[in-house]
Amino acid sequence: MTMTSRSCPCGLPEAYEACCGRYHSGAAAAPTAEALMRSRYCAFVKGDAAYLLRTWHPRTRPGRLELDPGMRWTGLEILDTRDGSAFHSGGTVEFRASYRGGSLHERSRFERVDGAWVYIDGEFPA
Repeated sequence: MTMTSRSCPCGLPEAYEACCGRYHSGAAAAPTAEALMRSRYCAFVKGDAAYLLRTWHPRTRPGRLELDPGMRWTGLEILDTRDGSAFHSGGTVEFRASYRGGSLHERSRFERVDGAWVYIDGEFPA
């Protein structure tokens, strides 16, 4: 997929404001586990630690989060999605997030808390 300069960093063709930006601002909540995962990747790109903490499960959320300002995320590829729709209470999203010099492969677990999707934790498949 070719991204235009207006495309959201999460990889979808919509502009940031109409895509992940509405979740970051609080104007909308991510409707699926995949949408939350994409918005969290975008928050890493944008350096939005507050959003990352806000969308982390209270049980597993760290007390604070320091992002590396030198980290340059370059792309997101969704490899697999299981459950995580409006009809589920949990879901998993497997993805590869690329950054300058490498990539991160993770299978993330998500759960609904008070109706909103939150990130629980992730594992790194072999």
